[in-house]
Amino acid sequence: MKIICIGRNYIDHAKELNNPIPKEPVFFLKPETALLPKRTPFFIPEFSEEIHHEIELVLRIHKPGKNISEKFASRYYNQIGIGIDFTARDIQQQCKEKGLPWEKAKAFDHSAPVSHFIPITEIKNLNNIHFRLDINGKTVQTGNSSDMIFNFDKIVSFVSHFITLKIGDLIFTGTPQGVGSVKVGDKLECFLEGVKLLSFNIK
Repeated sequence: MKIICIGRNYIDHAKELNNPIPKEPVFFLKPETALLPKRTPFFIPEFSEEIHHEIELVLRIHKPGKNISEKFASRYYNQIGIGIDFTARDIQQQCKEKGLPWEKAKAFDHSAPVSHFIPITEIKNLNNIHFRLDINGKTVQTGNSSDMIFNFDKIVSFVSHFITLKIGDLIFTGTPQGVGSVKVGDKLECFLEGVKLLSFNIK
């Protein structure tokens, strides 16, 4: 199982980090060890002083595929959830300045908390999914799938031309604007269409 993450998939988020708007999906990988075990808090790693939250819709692949046509891409995922792509922003910036890969800022242990998944059939409109992140009861990020630069089918198709997708793979589909730091004592709650799917504490 692998975790595939799409970067810069919301225009306002790309702008807030002073990144160019991509012409095609940008993706990177996280290992399975990035998953946060259920009912476990997220511990801020000692190597970073600036861990940022990035809430994202997450697709679960249920059928293996390679070189998938965009018009058939919807056949390869059947569940959706919500997750946090934790980013060590200070480490990422240091890597960028040196022109180095920045996996250590994105792929560290427990950097990808993910909710349970719900069937795609329970979603009225995949192109109009509202989601949000609350920290300590205050909404800090809101997003809607209608604002994605590249929709679900485009993402699945594009990634499959470089990496074979397998059953159980997860695809984080990008974060909207509003990313920011978390601190010890914070409580994060993630909602999809108003339903809380994920909740955990920061320690």
